[in-house]
Amino acid sequence: MTRVQFLGTSMDILTMRETIQAIDSRISAAKFTQHVVVNVAKIVQMRRNQGLREAIAACDIINIDGVGVVIGGRFLGLKIEERVAGIDLFYELLHYAETKALSVYLLGATDDVIRQAVASIDVDYPRLRIAGFHHGYFWDYEESIVRDIRRSGADMLFVGIGSPLKEQFINRWKNQLGVAFAMGVGGTFDIVAGKVKRAPPWMQRTGLEWLYRIIQEPKRMWWRYLSTNSQFVIMLIFAKIRTSIKSDI
Repeated sequence: MTRVQFLGTSMDILTMRETIQAIDSRISAAKFTQHVVVNVAKIVQMRRNQGLREAIAACDIINIDGVGVVIGGRFLGLKIEERVAGIDLFYELLHYAETKALSVYLLGATDDVIRQAVASIDVDYPRLRIAGFHHGYFWDYEESIVRDIRRSGADMLFVGIGSPLKEQFINRWKNQLGVAFAMGVGGTFDIVAGKVKRAPPWMQRTGLEWLYRIIQEPKRMWWRYLSTNSQFVIMLIFAKIRTSIKSDI
């Protein structure tokens, strides 16, 4: 596993296949694994959020999600073969858990959405054991949720809450969760439940998922992408300049 530094964060240059192999190896060796994916928005957010930086730095596997990070990494000379999208990895891990007879706990989204997501997963992965699930609005009784996850006996935990809350939640409670693997999956449950549509495959392949999201939610998404992407480009330019200066010395 190749870990590199990119714009102030660590990243693991892994393919999807290598990621599954790394997770399987750690689970087989009884090593707890805290997993995260990084994208443009998260890298920008880390600049002003120390808690998020610390939570990501503590992760055992940090996948590269988002074409922007892939392009930016290559711009700075990193040899990145492919991105590992969080939702694609989620589906791969459901299949992995079903094959290995591992159980999962799903935490996040609204109560209706998480129930619909569970129903959909039951259909698509009939042999997978879902040890438990709960919506993502539990902050008044957070310790109770942690105990429920531990009592469920789940092997794998998927947390469908926004950043930085999901990363900090996993990092804060990792020693009490009782799971072998924990991963933040953001808005994945909304897609699994059918509430939000994912971009068509051709847009995924060409890196235009961001455009599809803007089309779906223009009022909420246009400023988010404009502000984060512009900050990201500025960070890349300054990093390139610093690299050029060092190479000339």
